[in-house]
Amino acid sequence: MDGVRLIARYLGPYRKDFLVAVLCVAVETSLELVIPMLMANVVDDGILTGDLDAVVVNGGLMLVLAFFSLALGFLYARFSARAAMGLGARLREAEYAHVQEFSFANLDDFESSSLVTRLTTDVTVIQNALVSGTRPLVRGPVILVMGLLFAAVMSAELAVVFFVVMPVLAVAMFLVVRRVGPLYRVLQGTMDQLNDALQEDLAAIRVIKAYVREGHVAERFEAVNGKLASTATHTFRTAVLNTPIFQGTMYTTCVGILWFGGQMILAGTLQVGTFTGFMSYVLQIVNSLMMISNVFLLLARAVTSIERVGEVLDERPTIASLQGALAEVPDGSVRFDHVSFKYASDAEKDVLEDICLDLPAGSTVGVLGGTGSGKTTLVQLIARLYDATSGSVSVGGHDVRAYDLAALRDAVGVVLQKNVLFSGTVRENLAWGDPAATDGQMLEACRLACADEFLDRIGGLDGDLGQGGAGVSGGQRQRLCIARALLKHPRVLIFDDSTSAVDMATDAQIRANLARLTGVTKIVIAQRVASVMDSDLIVVLDDGRVHAVGTHDELLARDNIYQEIYESQIGSGISGEVA
Repeated sequence: MDGVRLIARYLGPYRKDFLVAVLCVAVETSLELVIPMLMANVVDDGILTGDLDAVVVNGGLMLVLAFFSLALGFLYARFSARAAMGLGARLREAEYAHVQEFSFANLDDFESSSLVTRLTTDVTVIQNALVSGTRPLVRGPVILVMGLLFAAVMSAELAVVFFVVMPVLAVAMFLVVRRVGPLYRVLQGTMDQLNDALQEDLAAIRVIKAYVREGHVAERFEAVNGKLASTATHTFRTAVLNTPIFQGTMYTTCVGILWFGGQMILAGTLQVGTFTGFMSYVLQIVNSLMMISNVFLLLARAVTSIERVGEVLDERPTIASLQGALAEVPDGSVRFDHVSFKYASDAEKDVLEDICLDLPAGSTVGVLGGTGSGKTTLVQLIARLYDATSGSVSVGGHDVRAYDLAALRDAVGVVLQKNVLFSGTVRENLAWGDPAATDGQMLEACRLACADEFLDRIGGLDGDLGQGGAGVSGGQRQRLCIARALLKHPRVLIFDDSTSAVDMATDAQIRANLARLTGVTKIVIAQRVASVMDSDLIVVLDDGRVHAVGTHDELLARDNIYQEIYESQIGSGISGEVA
């Protein structure tokens, strides 16, 4: 029932088209069911008695009914197609919009390849089920019920055969559907794996070629593709079992009806025209049962896809704005008050543990630490990309959970560790920071990020960056991402190792340019001591805890971790007390 409610909900304005399509099928089927009865009249009342008028009248009615049935069939095709395509578009739109509301924690629950499958293949399966399944789903039961009724009216003795056979067919169909239903979910999961392999290989195609690993990834893809083929073969091999079962049973039934009907005609208890009409109903009933069995298999796959789409739409964002949330961030002060965090509630150990920090507004703060020390996680809590497991994070004197999400994130500019540019021009990418920015403002942001020195070489603001920024180097990509963040004019500006791909001289120039920005709290995560040594405050993290806080001189005098990092990079020979 949840699946039915989901479809009914997202049909929306196309619900009327769907109902009209169903009505067209029902009327069309009813008209077709009258034709065998008219055909029996043609034989019994016209041909056998030599009444030409009866032949013309009944034959004319058959032609009229056939014409109207044809017209209704065309109307069904039109309205069902509109309903199915509209449903698919609305489902994709709803899924995509809902995914945009997901927090990072929600996105951790779904692999990107699975989301792609749920937005494309699963929606297509639902569309196909609506287009291809509505007609047999309506025709099958109508033909079955009315066909049995008309057949019983013509010959109750012969109709008894159907009531013996139908329970056998019902049990067979139930067993097949019950078996094949779970296999469709396995099939869609295998398709997720195929998409995952494709996405990873295509994204890393340059690395694959650089390491001459085409053969390795080809073998890996062949394995995943083979698994999909094997799963699909097993699934559909099970699904088609209904065809021989139904055909064998129904053709045996037809032979039996022909035998008993022939005996009744010879005995004079059944007329030839009546038997001819009865056999027409037999064929229609057989087709209706085949349609019902096929549509059940089609719906079994559609139900799996509906459940997968429903899982995305039912996923509740773990982070959302409260009613009456604050719409403005007063300043860039940041405070961590006994903050602990772990990505999964059942994780044994916290990624961050009891973090206490006060970062004044307008200050420059450096964050150092080894790999896995929690640097990136720490700054993600500021923009509320994740929520702290315990404790509180405050920006501008208020808990981040008190702000409207859009207002908070608009006030916190983040240059992520993994730089992302989108297909399009430099201008289009910079507009992500401020859609209303003028060319002068964009060029100024590029100057501060030292992106102006290569801008002319790639065509200026209208230069095409290629797919995913493939037309620029890693360092150029980082500088354009910094310029994009600067255009937001945020209260807090976070650089997550965002100058790692630029040379030392350019890094120093970027830091000098950013130092002249006033009223902005700058948090710099870096691997190089030189990138943070001029900061007002340096935070050293170790295994998810704050190991030390101080200026460069203070840490150089008393903190052993900072001394080791400094000596390994600068090599100036450190002396002093070890904390």
